[in-house]
Amino acid sequence: MRPNTSGVRSGRSDLHFPLRVALVLLLAALVLGYPLAVSAAPATRTAVVLGAVLATVNVLLGYAAIEYAFHRSYTAFLKAVLGGMGIRMVLVLGVLVVLITSWAVPVLPLTLSLFGFYTVFLTLEVLYIQRKVSDRHQEEHAPGR
Repeated sequence: MRPNTSGVRSGRSDLHFPLRVALVLLLAALVLGYPLAVSAAPATRTAVVLGAVLATVNVLLGYAAIEYAFHRSYTAFLKAVLGGMGIRMVLVLGVLVVLITSWAVPVLPLTLSLFGFYTVFLTLEVLYIQRKVSDRHQEEHAPGR
C-alpha cells in the first residue's frame, strides 16, 4: 500500500492494525486451542477466552483513539491516546473485578490470558503509532511540499 504523499488526509482508517490483531488471535487459537480443549477444565477455557476478549476490546478501543486523534494537534492526540489509555485501564480493572467476584471466573487463567494478550497487543499498538508517525513525517517532508 502506497503512503499518501499528496498531503491530503485520506479520511480512511488504516486496517492493517485490526488485521494484525486478528492474526494474533488466530495464531493463539491455533497454538492454544487443542491443549486447552484436551486438558483444561471448562472454567479455565472460559477464563482464557474472556482474557483474550477483554484484551482485544481494549486494544481496539486504543486503535479507535489513535485513528480519531492522529491528525489533530499534539495536545489533542496525547489527551485522546494517553487519557484514553488511563480510562481503558480503569475499565479493564472494573471488568476484572466483576468477572472474578460476581462470575467466579478462575483468577489465574484469566489474568495470565489477559496479561499475555495485553502485552502482545500493546507492543503492536506502540509499533503502529511509530509507523504512523514515521509515515506522517515522510509525507510532510516529501519533495514538492
